[in-house]
Amino acid sequence: MSDPSSVGTAVEAIRDELAALEDPRMRAVNERHGDDHGVNLTKLRAVAKRVGADHELALALWSTGETPARLVALLIARPRLFSADQLDGMLRASRARKVQDWLVAYVVKKSPHAEDLRRSWFDDADPVVAAAGWDLTTERVRKRPDGLDPARLLDLVEADMKDAPERLQWAMNQTLAEIGIRIPGLRARAIAIGERLEVLKDYPTPPNCTSPYAPAWIAEMVRRAEG
Repeated sequence: MSDPSSVGTAVEAIRDELAALEDPRMRAVNERHGDDHGVNLTKLRAVAKRVGADHELALALWSTGETPARLVALLIARPRLFSADQLDGMLRASRARKVQDWLVAYVVKKSPHAEDLRRSWFDDADPVVAAAGWDLTTERVRKRPDGLDPARLLDLVEADMKDAPERLQWAMNQTLAEIGIRIPGLRARAIAIGERLEVLKDYPTPPNCTSPYAPAWIAEMVRRAEG
């Protein structure tokens, strides 16, 4: 889609479609979790699926600044076409929780710049940016741990997670749990840190779901792996 007028027309059509999907009751629920929209995500994904991959349109949708349009943009963008600077700027411009999560999960993790961004974001002064660095670190622990220093990561978790802002605390907790799950030699230490800090110990967890409290999470994932 290279004609600017056709891109503009498509953007307006998608914005209108998303506006028609807005549900005030869902918005009220989402706002309690840091998201400023009321669009059902299954229906939003259906819009993106119908549109298909279109990087130029994704950039135009992102530029609207509207959360539903940005979520569609992240689903239809081509991750490998973004520069590291673009992705850094997009994260720093993202304040909605779902946009932050999808940007990292669907775009940054598939980008050739993922490791460079992980390193630069990891200890950023902005807790949202730092949380993205920890999210990417969790991915490394899970899939490519070679080259990481998991013992040092546990040192940082032990020193900083208890008093970290909520978004960053959650990301650090995920790294803690993955180290305990994936690295048997550090499992006892990871569990001990979780037990001492008690982060998310009382987090409300629905029946048949695994608690995000790291000791419980580690124990359950190890139990499943061992059959």
